[in-house]
Amino acid sequence: MDDRFSLAGKTALVTGASGGLGSHFARTLGLAGAAVILAGRHRDPLVRLAEGLAASGITATAQPMDVADADSVRLGLDEVQARAGMIDIAVCAAGIATNKPALSLSTEEWDRVIAVNLRGAWITASEIAHRLVAARRPGSLILVSSILGHRVAGNVLPYTVSKAGLEQMTRALALEWARHGIRVNALAPGYIETDLNQEFFASDAGQTLIRRIPQRHLGQPQDLDGPLLLLASDASAYMTGSSLVVDGGHLQSTL
Repeated sequence: MDDRFSLAGKTALVTGASGGLGSHFARTLGLAGAAVILAGRHRDPLVRLAEGLAASGITATAQPMDVADADSVRLGLDEVQARAGMIDIAVCAAGIATNKPALSLSTEEWDRVIAVNLRGAWITASEIAHRLVAARRPGSLILVSSILGHRVAGNVLPYTVSKAGLEQMTRALALEWARHGIRVNALAPGYIETDLNQEFFASDAGQTLIRRIPQRHLGQPQDLDGPLLLLASDASAYMTGSSLVVDGGHLQSTL
């Protein structure tokens, strides 16, 4: 492997690490050589994940953190920095969604999705950027968006708005933080098969959706490995403000 893809000596934070994609991202970064900080709201699943990663020779530490709570993020990062040093890479993967029509959506449900998906990514990125700038160190921040940040779907209004916001946040922060050596890019998956969505995609509705993907199949978590490692590593040293779409051509399908 080209040494530019190596993450040896780097420390990487993954938010939403106990989720299907978050845990996969953590493993991918760890296998590339990074020491991984697993962030999420609940300690127990993070500890179990850290133990599983350790069995694969990956250095991983659980760090409880609620990305929607600025104090929680700040205190969590203080603990991480005291224990593991400066974070070099952050993958903001924490996310939630609703599944109901806009007319049935409550303001509280809207606020919760925006708070985790959009505000949480801003809080995390901002806290890490302040520390990197103070230490005069470069960094790579990866905001996990979605193809629904580029198009819309029914019954997931706040989710699509939050992901579109992440796309614009990526570009705006990249513009402002480039002078500090901080790169900000987005990873925008299409429909990726996980334990949580297998049942839906086995249904008639799920099969209909799959047929609209030009490659005619779902993505697998490992399909995101190459783009993730590209953005996290020095192999993308001249990339910032980019959004890598990994969707089997779904965004190119006809309306």
